[in-house]
Amino acid sequence: MDTSTQRVAVVTGAARGIGAASAIRLAADGNAVAVCDLSADDCADTVAAIESAGGRALAVAMDVSDRSAVEAGFDAVAGELGRVDILVNNAGLIRDNMLFKMTDTDWDLVMNVHLKGAFLCSQTAQKQMVANTYGRIVNLSSIAGDGNRGQANYSAAKAGIRGFTKTLALELGPFGITANAIAPGFISSAMTQQTAERIGVSFADFQKSVAAGTPVRRVGEPEDVANAISFFASEAAGFVTGQVLYVDGGAGRA
Repeated sequence: MDTSTQRVAVVTGAARGIGAASAIRLAADGNAVAVCDLSADDCADTVAAIESAGGRALAVAMDVSDRSAVEAGFDAVAGELGRVDILVNNAGLIRDNMLFKMTDTDWDLVMNVHLKGAFLCSQTAQKQMVANTYGRIVNLSSIAGDGNRGQANYSAAKAGIRGFTKTLALELGPFGITANAIAPGFISSAMTQQTAERIGVSFADFQKSVAAGTPVRRVGEPEDVANAISFFASEAAGFVTGQVLYVDGGAGRA
């Protein structure tokens, strides 16, 4: 492949879960991928999976809540892979608690990683995208953005992602840049396993209960979200922007 014309994707929180599945899928689509997480070492498995399939990947240490770390990370991507065409803002964490128990630290950490992180990465990436008059930004929201007990911080952040995405679509559209969001439902991951632990049930029972209440009668897998991200990140999606796509098996809508 002529790497000088190869699209380059940056995926945050790509060491595991949805981020890893998305990085692997975008590489399979023919993109070079910067696999970003707090530690470059944590990205090794994702990078190895991409390279073993013949893809091109770079591990990048990046704390998305820190401007200097984000700018250094994107400089490293540009230096090694040439530019940034696609950004997937996936980095996230949870600090669940009922409102009366939630601390300032719980609130600030979730907001800084999810919402400020998406802002910093998008602001940094758009500089290259505007210069190249091309870009795809995909943000991870959640069905929890509609509200979820014990997740005031997470729900607020994920609702904020939707407004942020629609604003990016308006501001960046004239420069050939689209911005869309994915709102996953229950996805089998380390994060949902944490939720099971918080409410005191086994992860297997938790998934079984969720699947029973989902029209497609199963829980989601990281690859389900990666498939949707693949479309939004593609050149074929150039007339789709400002959208929020629910990837939740029909939960709450059927």
